[in-house]
Amino acid sequence: MPPARPRLLHVTDLAYPARGRRYCDEDIDLTARLRAQFDIALCHPLDAAALMDSFDAVVVRNSGPVLHYQEAYDAFRGRARAAGTRVYNPLHGRGDMAGKQYLLDLTAAGYPVIPTVDRAADLDRLPEAAEYVVKPRAGADSIGLEFVPYERLAGLSYGDVLVQPRVDFLYEVSFYFVDDRCQYALYAPDPERRWVLEPYEPTDADLAFARRFVDWNTLDHGIQRVDACRTREGELLLVELEDLNPYLSLDRVPEAVRDRFVEAMTASLHAFLRA
Repeated sequence: MPPARPRLLHVTDLAYPARGRRYCDEDIDLTARLRAQFDIALCHPLDAAALMDSFDAVVVRNSGPVLHYQEAYDAFRGRARAAGTRVYNPLHGRGDMAGKQYLLDLTAAGYPVIPTVDRAADLDRLPEAAEYVVKPRAGADSIGLEFVPYERLAGLSYGDVLVQPRVDFLYEVSFYFVDDRCQYALYAPDPERRWVLEPYEPTDADLAFARRFVDWNTLDHGIQRVDACRTREGELLLVELEDLNPYLSLDRVPEAVRDRFVEAMTASLHAFLRA
């Protein structure tokens, strides 16, 4: 008999109303391509814990912000860890998978990241700016984000929020990695239209910038998106390190690039299942 094909449970919220993106289209196309080498079933994130025991691995993709179902997500993580279930991306990610603490850690370590603090006592560590960004420590998809003047910062209820200067940038750029290799990059030429993306040809310096954060995250397998902004001085600063369920914008890249991405993801999944 031929060897059994690996069985993957692909976790996605096909109905999530993402602003400027169509989660369902991306995951339908991606799973259609992955079916060449895997047996795949799609499920909503609320159903993953109940179904995962019947599969060789759980692939978390466009599942939406977990803050909308935090209790169920925590239960899924706990059950997967206890059972030794393979979850892709692995659950020890240090980026958005673990909240926004990494922005504080990277700031303290001197990485090129938008400076971030979480205490009123540390506000003097931030550079002067016209406005400041206040975001929930557990936020996602810009939920709960607001812009405030400096004089309001001292009166914030700290503990669950982070504060950053509002950076005057030229554009945002994202680098898409499978394991430790960048597959492609996209950027938004218009800062007011974050998800109107175009192909971007990264320089060696750009790739070295992005790889620093992938190396810091220490995920041997998985998909990561390094989001950065280009300041008017030409510097790249990290905005987010997406390692839970980064949207891939595969509809914005040429067919050949999409094919290479699926090939890389397929090889990564096979290696992950063997590990």
